[in-house]
Amino acid sequence: MSTEKNSAERATKDSPLKDAEPRANLSTQSELQSNVAFDCGWGRLLFGQTFASASDLADCLRAEGPGRRDIAFYILDPHVVLAAAPQELFLDPSHTYRLDFKKYEPAKTAPPGFHIRRLDSLQDAEEINRIYAARRMVTVAPNFFWENRDSEAITYFVAVEDKTNTIVGTVTGVDHNAAFGDPEKGSSLWCLAVDTQSTLPGIGESLVRRLAEHFRDRGCSYMDLSVLHDNKLAISLYEKLGFIRWATFTVKRKNVINEQLFTETSDAYDSLNPYARIIVDEAQRRGIATEIIDAEGGFFRLTYGGRSVACRESLTSLTTAIAMSICDDKRVTRRIVSAAGVRVPEQINVDEEDVARAFLGRYGSVVVKPARGEQGKGIAVGLTNWDDTKAAIDYAKTLCNEVILEEFVEGVDLRIIVINYRVVAAAIRKPATIIGNGKSTVRELIEKQTRRRLAATGGESAIPMDSETERCLAAAGYSYDDVPEIDASIACRKTANLHTGGTIHDVTGILHRTLIDAAVSAAKAIEIPVTGIDFMVKTPTEPDYWFIEANERPGLANHEPQPTAARFIDLLFPQTVPANVRKALQM
Repeated sequence: MSTEKNSAERATKDSPLKDAEPRANLSTQSELQSNVAFDCGWGRLLFGQTFASASDLADCLRAEGPGRRDIAFYILDPHVVLAAAPQELFLDPSHTYRLDFKKYEPAKTAPPGFHIRRLDSLQDAEEINRIYAARRMVTVAPNFFWENRDSEAITYFVAVEDKTNTIVGTVTGVDHNAAFGDPEKGSSLWCLAVDTQSTLPGIGESLVRRLAEHFRDRGCSYMDLSVLHDNKLAISLYEKLGFIRWATFTVKRKNVINEQLFTETSDAYDSLNPYARIIVDEAQRRGIATEIIDAEGGFFRLTYGGRSVACRESLTSLTTAIAMSICDDKRVTRRIVSAAGVRVPEQINVDEEDVARAFLGRYGSVVVKPARGEQGKGIAVGLTNWDDTKAAIDYAKTLCNEVILEEFVEGVDLRIIVINYRVVAAAIRKPATIIGNGKSTVRELIEKQTRRRLAATGGESAIPMDSETERCLAAAGYSYDDVPEIDASIACRKTANLHTGGTIHDVTGILHRTLIDAAVSAAKAIEIPVTGIDFMVKTPTEPDYWFIEANERPGLANHEPQPTAARFIDLLFPQTVPANVRKALQM
């Protein structure tokens, strides 16, 4: 049901496992439509209580269409269903939770910054699919959403950010009475998904509440949902809203989409970070052997036929030591790409204070960065006075004994992924931002936002409470202990690195041709087959840009749903490229 699926088993002494409804009260076959398989676009919901026999249910699941994800729900005797097709079906490792509308308590206030509404356009449908794809959920044909927008049986709600009018979350619900004449007048929640890049709090809770209140007002008795047993955050939310776990089960068909739910994975695989795992997953889907060398460091080996390639996330032996040396030193990178005709900002080494002061005076605003380093460590942006500049230089020297002073250029941070000298993905990176609620301090808001970012990125993104964050807050007129007014938007950093809490927003489809050509030129100048090229741009739709740096180990997982991992494996093992992809890429 909820496909925001990562959950924690409910097993506390104070809250034991319960049947929200005794088995004897479940609707009988004679009261219901028979063999109900309700189409939700991404797959069918098979309502187990409507099937006369386990074999009928198993046969229906076995008829699942390609690229679909059917779910058989309300199964009281799953062992019997599994016995009908043990090689093709599996028991989903999810818990079922029920919200009794008689006990539901509405929220006293709504979180600021967004509103909830019904789906009302094909553009809405495309935005929902964007969020689905980023969450690795099965997407739905946009026409399906549109054709069912006024359906009595299936309901779509979207959360819309007030300032940008961007969809930042969605939820789907099914009215069981409208779907199959359920005498219990039940309902269920499906496909709850929140944009991983949104900084607004309370989106998921608001969507669940809106759906619950919608079904309650229509006369439904309860709302059920299914959530993976280890999804602690989701389960915590549902229990907060009054959902109670009860005993029924879910059965699914074994397919590529569900593979991780029924196949055993090693402890080493589970320890991989998202940047290594996305590549390993793609390799395994193609039948490429994978060996985890060091999970903590993201090292693994891929083998297919007679070819074996060692990798550290997106860095491979195809990237030469020379290319790595060029990327390692930002001064060298700048000289190399500048010679290739790529536009670069002015830059000097910080050797003498007088020279540094003069550089600051000439440009008015500068960037301080260690000559070597990654993940945005030690970088301070938009410095306009010598005291702040000197402090940033001193801190950068603790990370690298050579420090650069660079002309500050206005714009937005653009990361372009180039693989095999083709642009595969592009995204605007926005600095870490918090939104005031009128109650929480800046420190508390940062802590809350960090928890959300850690959950959304597999532990990779967090807002550090360091001197740079303190400086940025002070420039905006805040300290850690201040309480921002409702809906106040406060940037915590000047840099937009993911590791310091930044968010990533896909712009691949609107990238200007000049930016594409410049990124490819930079990659070719460095002679690096896989790289993340960072530009500062006015907008991704215009040709103006400044080259900032090149990353030899870009995070491919940050750019989903763009096929970064697929193009990476294409580079390493071109013999595994599907024929239709080979034709499209003219390989």
